[in-house]
Amino acid sequence: MHHHAYLWTGPKARFDDEALRRPPHPDPPPAGSRRELIERYRLVAAEFRTADLPPLETAYWLVKPRSLVRGTWEEAKEAAAWFGERLTEYAPRFAVEHGRDTVRLARLVDSAAERLHAGGDVSYGVYLERPSYLSLAVVTCSPNRAAPDLPCPCT
Repeated sequence: MHHHAYLWTGPKARFDDEALRRPPHPDPPPAGSRRELIERYRLVAAEFRTADLPPLETAYWLVKPRSLVRGTWEEAKEAAAWFGERLTEYAPRFAVEHGRDTVRLARLVDSAAERLHAGGDVSYGVYLERPSYLSLAVVTCSPNRAAPDLPCPCT
């Protein structure tokens, strides 16, 4: 078991485009469907795997390009440390001041370490100043507990 880290920042409007954040339905729209529906399905089917947007289900980071992996660790504690370093780095830009509380952030890191050690994933998102969004994720791999059939991006 190992852990892959992901980070995304960008405009809130782009983050809110949920269609590109979920995998396409396994079945395309039936014949005779509205043209807009068919075009949207084709767009999602073509772009979901390559879009840098955070997926709605954390495990689906594993199908994204390997270039999006920000780090890989065997030890949950090291992966949680990366998570904590990113929280510390971005905390001054958090849109809400109470989110910057160092005790709260330390608890998040401790919780992340426990979850990763148990084979789970960690996902955290927060609004930054100027309607931007930060998404951090650490995904357990080989296999992922939530989606064991997803491939490891580094093999």
